[in-house]
Amino acid sequence: MTWTFSSDLAAYLAAARPAVAAQPVVNTVLLTVTDALERRGPHAFGPADPVFGWWTGADGRVAGALLRTPPFPLLLGALPAEAVGALARAFASEPLLAGTGSLNARRADASALAGIWGAPARVAEENRLYVLAGLLAPDPVPEGRGRPAAEADLPLLLEWVGAFNRECALPGTPSEAALRDRISYGGCLLWEHGGTPVSLAGFSRPIAGVSRIGPVYTPPAERGRGYAAGVTHAASGAAYAAGAERVLLFTDLANPTSNGLYQRLGYVPVEERVVLEGPGEGARPESVTVGNARPR
Repeated sequence: MTWTFSSDLAAYLAAARPAVAAQPVVNTVLLTVTDALERRGPHAFGPADPVFGWWTGADGRVAGALLRTPPFPLLLGALPAEAVGALARAFASEPLLAGTGSLNARRADASALAGIWGAPARVAEENRLYVLAGLLAPDPVPEGRGRPAAEADLPLLLEWVGAFNRECALPGTPSEAALRDRISYGGCLLWEHGGTPVSLAGFSRPIAGVSRIGPVYTPPAERGRGYAAGVTHAASGAAYAAGAERVLLFTDLANPTSNGLYQRLGYVPVEERVVLEGPGEGARPESVTVGNARPR
């Protein structure tokens, strides 16, 4: 039983892709990130080289994986318990993990790894993964209509995705290449009222039968009118039409409005994930334990 670490995307895909794709719901972000790296190159998310890892069990089969695309946290997929313990030990000796200041993991795995930096970790974010059980129309239905974004909308998309990233404190900047790719398969929708765009929702290209909604953004001046519900409903239906068998989304547990909105559209909880930051990482001074993050 062992972890293998590499900066070689092809080696990672050859070894780990079948195991990751076998659990496409819980591994949704691993799948979409590696798809972006294949399509747009190893520096799709930033100038630093990505890092990949995969766990081989006692039977010789790969049973879990992780990756890191700086400046984003180390992203852990579904892992057996023994892999989590071995990963904690690897942090002290694996050169490719050096400098890792944050990680994104399922709640139980994050709890097991909270001490890897030798000091209390901070909970930067708590997220809940949802799957669409049956799409329900918004009630009330907002005024306006949804439409696929087009090339002419690219400046607006860059502006709104940038605003979304700032509100969510996400690292990096919006990628024109990523947005062009979204437009190419109809993966970005705008809600219009009176011919003017008022809200945005995207969905990922279906992989292993799964697509994920996001981002969803409404400018502050347009909020409170139900536009986010309308555009999310439209994007969810468009994801099915694009070939998805299951449609997912993540919410921030600190935001009761979005959690309630998506449940009213038919989304049901699957699991929770936690973003942990090591000492010195991030701007929040308080140290908290997993499960007790303070709302942001």
